[in-house]
Amino acid sequence: MVKVKGFFKKIWDAARSFCKKKNVEISAKRYGVDALGAMAQGLFASLLIGTILNTLGTQLSLPLFNELGKYASSVAGPAMAVSIGFALSAPPLVLFSLITVGAAANTLGGAGGPLAVLIVAILACEAGKLVSKETKVDILVTPFVTIFVGVGLSIWWAPAIGAAASAVGVVIMWATELQPFLMGIVVSVIIGIALTLPISSAAICAALSLTGLAGGAAVAGCCAQMVGFAVMSFRENRWGGLVSQGLGTSMLQMGNIVKNPRIWLPPIITSAITGPIATCVFGLQMNGPAISSGMGTCGLVGQIGVYTGWADELASGVRTAISAFDWAGLALICFILPAVICWALGLLCRRLGWIKEGDLKLS
Repeated sequence: MVKVKGFFKKIWDAARSFCKKKNVEISAKRYGVDALGAMAQGLFASLLIGTILNTLGTQLSLPLFNELGKYASSVAGPAMAVSIGFALSAPPLVLFSLITVGAAANTLGGAGGPLAVLIVAILACEAGKLVSKETKVDILVTPFVTIFVGVGLSIWWAPAIGAAASAVGVVIMWATELQPFLMGIVVSVIIGIALTLPISSAAICAALSLTGLAGGAAVAGCCAQMVGFAVMSFRENRWGGLVSQGLGTSMLQMGNIVKNPRIWLPPIITSAITGPIATCVFGLQMNGPAISSGMGTCGLVGQIGVYTGWADELASGVRTAISAFDWAGLALICFILPAVICWALGLLCRRLGWIKEGDLKLS
């Protein structure tokens, strides 16, 4: 028995050593933070920017922008897969082979394509890394293994993964339509928290195809975090902090949150307030790209996404005009209410001693 245990221990140690040499590290951070965050960037550089270009082309009568947008949007799958491979430090042949894998996973995954790409691309990338430069015919073996594993899993798993992700998204959107007040709070708070955490709220929204009223609540939650932290920390970070957090990301505050978690209370409470206002009062909907639901005020992508939805509804005849009430709702939910409410709550927390001078200072 001792010999058997020793034999398996040697195999286990050898496998661990080989994986370490190949930079294959199975961890929640690598797959749930690094890969997921990179996937969102790939989506931004393809589908999202393509949608923005297409919207500009339509609104400004610039056919060239429409063409640019069409081509950018068409490579969303490969862009996501390559971004994931880059985050996982894939060797060149593995990275380039992921283009095929991403196209297959995204196409076969349907509405839940981004989640299918995330799972399949990770597995294909790691498989490719394990065989990379292990043979004299690496130029054949590495692409073959990466594509075989990736496309094979796409055919086998992607439709089911896509259907499951889409079903979860549909349930969330259905529940939000049914219970807009309660779900407005839940979606706004959860997606807002995800935006500030070192994971990707944009990728989560894209993976779940989160649009409609639930998408509007998600936008509200993200804006509450970004605008809220930007305004609340203005005395420490001034204009640079206002821009970097308000138009960049509230993730910059994660280090400070770890030191003093109570600084997170004002933005979270704000999102719990603005979420149901978005769903119940203004009926704010994200009918643009699902990834926009998780972007908040980052480059004003969330607001452009809402407008894209309005423009599509105008073109299809669903909407006859964009009313002043619509614009007021967008401004209040995305900018005015988060700034005012979070500033007031932050001031209260400072007076209670929960937030001290310097707690929100960006390094």
